[in-house]
Amino acid sequence: MLLAIDVGNTNMVFGLIEGDALTGSFRLMTDANRTSDEIGLAAWDYFQRFGLKTEDVEDVIIASVVPQVMHTLSNAIIKYFNKIPIIVDDGVDPGLPYGVSGDERLGPDRAVACIGAMAKYGTPLIVLDFGTATTLDAVNQAGEYMGGCITAGVRIAADALFTQTAMLPKVELVKPDTVLGCTAVGQIQAGAVVGYIGAMEYLIREAKRELGGGDIRVVATGGLARLIADNTGLIDDVDPSLILEGLLLIYKRYKEQA
Repeated sequence: MLLAIDVGNTNMVFGLIEGDALTGSFRLMTDANRTSDEIGLAAWDYFQRFGLKTEDVEDVIIASVVPQVMHTLSNAIIKYFNKIPIIVDDGVDPGLPYGVSGDERLGPDRAVACIGAMAKYGTPLIVLDFGTATTLDAVNQAGEYMGGCITAGVRIAADALFTQTAMLPKVELVKPDTVLGCTAVGQIQAGAVVGYIGAMEYLIREAKRELGGGDIRVVATGGLARLIADNTGLIDDVDPSLILEGLLLIYKRYKEQA
């Protein structure tokens, strides 16, 4: 069994992979104040609940965008699984070719998502990740990374209205029936959700144009992907396990080269 961990700004997603199949997953809140015992015991509880054995985990691979939690997470893996985790970008190259100049490289989560999407959906493609931040990444026909963009996630954008204004309420993220709302809640939802969908559609169209047009698949992942994808025709696939599957591919390549 392979334990693949995607550490995001909001959640850590633990995926259990048997062979090529994702057989289970669970989430913990990403918290730099959490101890290694808290992480390890939470993972151990999941294994116990579903009749799994921690000793069946052969390896652990991690992609993280939160350096502050990596010390305690790594210690939890060592203490409770008796494994030294394989960490993407820390001696393990995700293997994403670049078609653009410059020394700066993608964060490991975005690179892993692109690797997983290319293997599953082919090229060219656009990969969207709707998390704490929303990212868009473009890959050309040759499988080379051609650039991307970053914007605030829809939840951050909506919460900013609540925290930075005196009288506007915090609202549920749902798409209202109309843009012209008659209540403060409806108007915020229209601006935050419908406006966000419109912004994503513009970015997708521009990214496709800059890639040269044609048949370019658009794949979305992340916790809020379904909310956006269900309300636009420009997203072809929603794939919640894209990063975990990408980690599996990188792990296989790592083992072949070891």
